[in-house]
Amino acid sequence: MNKDLLLSFMDKVVKIDRGGPESRVGKVLAVEDDYLAVLTENDGVIYYNTQHIKSLTSNAKQGFGFELEVPEDFEYLCANKFQEILNNLKHRWIQVNRGGPEMLEGVLEEVSDHYIVVVSGEEVVRVSTFHLRNISYGAKVEKPNANEEQNQNQNQNQNQNQNAQKNNKSKRSNNSQKTQEKQADRKEEKQPEKAEEKTE
Repeated sequence: MNKDLLLSFMDKVVKIDRGGPESRVGKVLAVEDDYLAVLTENDGVIYYNTQHIKSLTSNAKQGFGFELEVPEDFEYLCANKFQEILNNLKHRWIQVNRGGPEMLEGVLEEVSDHYIVVVSGEEVVRVSTFHLRNISYGAKVEKPNANEEQNQNQNQNQNQNQNAQKNNKSKRSNNSQKTQEKQADRKEEKQPEKAEEKTE
């Protein structure tokens, strides 16, 4: 795909391909000459080789239900070329392709211009770089789970209740203080009358 076209999707949530094991929904983080980096909810950052991308879909009205918020300090590998990404991933645990018979997980042991070497268990697999559709290494943004959200809501409710109780206590103390002041004023008003009666 044309790089200028891909740049129009920067920082947008898109769907890569229409279906199949390589299709994913994610936010476009970077667009370079021969790859784009996409942040997905489950697989983290995926580097897609642009020559294998068949389609890009955006949904301007409803979106795709992407719920991750990317922190400002989120770090991931960047490079000008897909080959440089591969070089930077040497000796890391990676996943090549998303599913199907061509999916492979293991340690990236060697990178050359024409193939990569992945150690997967007891197997040493050589994969042609031309057939690398995408690659990931586990850089993720943690998604808040339902329990964390529930705890946050409970904490907010507790804080609100505590503030409400404090306000009620302060109101009660103010009211009691006012009543005490009124009673004191009444006593002071009555005392001069008694003094006048005695003088008579």
